[in-house]
Amino acid sequence: MLATRLEPSDAALEARGISKRFAGVPVLYDVDFSVAAGEVHALVGENGAGKSTLMKIVSGILTEFDGTLFSRGRGLRFASVRDAQAAGIAIIHQELNLIPEMSVAENIFLGREPRIAGLFVDRRALARAAADLLTGFGVALDPEARVGSLRVGEQQLVEIAKALSLEARVLIMDEPTSALSPGECERLFGIIRKLAASGVAIVYISHRMDEVSLLADRVTVMRDGRRVLTDAMAELTPERIIANMVGRDLSLATPPHTPDRSAEALAVNGLGLSLPQARGGWKRVLGDVSFNLHRGEILGIAGLLGSGRTEILETIFGAFTGRREGRIVVDGVEARIDNPRQAIRHGLALVTEDRKATGLLLQSTIRDNVSLPSQPLQQRFGLRDDGLETRLAREAIASLSVRCRSDEQVVAELSGGNQQKVVIGKWLAIGPRILLLDEPTRGIDIGAKKEIYDLIFRLAGQGMAILVVSSELPELLLLSDRVLVMQEGRQAGLLERREASEEAIMTLASPRRSAALPEATGIPPLPPAPNMPPTSRQ
Repeated sequence: MLATRLEPSDAALEARGISKRFAGVPVLYDVDFSVAAGEVHALVGENGAGKSTLMKIVSGILTEFDGTLFSRGRGLRFASVRDAQAAGIAIIHQELNLIPEMSVAENIFLGREPRIAGLFVDRRALARAAADLLTGFGVALDPEARVGSLRVGEQQLVEIAKALSLEARVLIMDEPTSALSPGECERLFGIIRKLAASGVAIVYISHRMDEVSLLADRVTVMRDGRRVLTDAMAELTPERIIANMVGRDLSLATPPHTPDRSAEALAVNGLGLSLPQARGGWKRVLGDVSFNLHRGEILGIAGLLGSGRTEILETIFGAFTGRREGRIVVDGVEARIDNPRQAIRHGLALVTEDRKATGLLLQSTIRDNVSLPSQPLQQRFGLRDDGLETRLAREAIASLSVRCRSDEQVVAELSGGNQQKVVIGKWLAIGPRILLLDEPTRGIDIGAKKEIYDLIFRLAGQGMAILVVSSELPELLLLSDRVLVMQEGRQAGLLERREASEEAIMTLASPRRSAALPEATGIPPLPPAPNMPPTSRQ
């Protein structure tokens, strides 16, 4: 049964009777929503439930809709995002809205740069303002660093800083922690509490029930474009919220599976990576990492942002730009992997952490995306096999339950969870023996997460060796047979399932002054490889 209509109020932001269609297809049905000054109101639901569409309306991104917006009883209508910002409403997007070629400071204050005599950008003042904002946020980023050179998690911090710089009275946060480490999340939570205490109204969109329980005063659940529940968090449980989100009960449990410890699929010995610096020289980002991975085993990799988790996967897969050290052994045979094509020939596949930047061709079809890594294996006399590509795409859609119109649908039109299934499906189409997963459930809802967890367990049960990087410790503890913990580029520990806990992982992952890697000067290891861009665009 639908929730009853909200009564009019003096809320900081109120939406009444909001409906929206795209190309004649309804995506929102008569939705009511409000958030009060000083309140943290969580907005939850599966991908495609309508949360982001509703927030795009109230933040001025979508201007054509039915219904009315109010702020403190006064009607609002926005012709643009700037109108919404002028009304004190700002949004932190789940999908990063940054310009890669511009600096951190330029992105934060884009269109609002301090100027000299009203004409020229005051670059010193710009850098100083950005540095002050980032320092207040507890973030150690160079304001003059190019955003495109930053990791996804660091870019997300820039997006958050950009919204905070607007000093909004209503702040919408759409999955703000999806790429953040536990430490960065804690800093953000502290800022949210401080903002709410100062009277800022916060709309918090998240798939993480622990965050919702921790932060929210009220919770609104959406499903299939409708508001199905609004209640105080004190009156709710995570189980009730999830049941309303998905319309069914979900249980996240580890099915029984036993890795074959006698069959080693991958061995990494003394793995290191040094990256070239803009002003010359090399910086070591990985040093002396060693582990093995068995058939049917799920090995998790934990660590704080910048600890080297992603670099391990990219180095193993040959998607690195720099100097590599160490040995990689696949199925008992030493493998020289200098680029992703060689990794594919050795039976490896890598699902990258940023599906939109490095995992998918967004304006191409599901069929084209699924067949992309397989094309070198399929082509005959340089010609694509259309029939085989169609079969691979349809098999991926069926086996992964991708919700789509057909294999010819453009990937950009899919929800985040279904896009992630397409990324995984394209790599499974090559029949890998070793699967490398970097943040496999980033930014997707609880229902899609369960489907991906079930898939990971099923693949492990079939004997596939799986390496998983995740910022979510509960996810790692659920999935992993063992957990490798990284700290500032070094291996800090390797925990068996019975030893692993959030406390044990964070104790190993927390930086110590002595743990930093030495600078890599004059390293003479393997020569720089003729690399390709980081994964999946081959």
